[in-house]
Amino acid sequence: MISGVRDDAQLWESILDGRGESDDFGATRVTSHPILGDLPPVPLVEFTFDGAVVSGRDGEPIAAALFAAGYRVLRTMPRFGDARGGYCMIGRCTDCLVIVDGFPNVPACRMPVSAGQVVRTQHGLGETASDETAERGN
Repeated sequence: MISGVRDDAQLWESILDGRGESDDFGATRVTSHPILGDLPPVPLVEFTFDGAVVSGRDGEPIAAALFAAGYRVLRTMPRFGDARGGYCMIGRCTDCLVIVDGFPNVPACRMPVSAGQVVRTQHGLGETASDETAERGN
């Protein structure tokens, strides 16, 4: 420590010091909080994100489960396709909108995970299930 400021290595060591689980992507899930204590046991459920099976804690926000699994991009912007992930994480912005079970514009930071959900990256303004059917000619 130099002049009361910790370097990054010391900071990350203190954060991940037995209180989190990290994977190859650097995604971390806090399992024990210094003030709130240990997370209560909650069953894991499986859902899909863009066709890949993802596990999450039953009832946690979709965004939390995706971030813990290493996903960072939840939607792309309509005009230029810029990637967006979480920003405010309280449902006030539109950066985490995803398509859930065919419904577009669902805020991933507010929608709880449940078993069997089909979640997709929202591209642009999103499409509904009827839009997809029309595109396929059905």
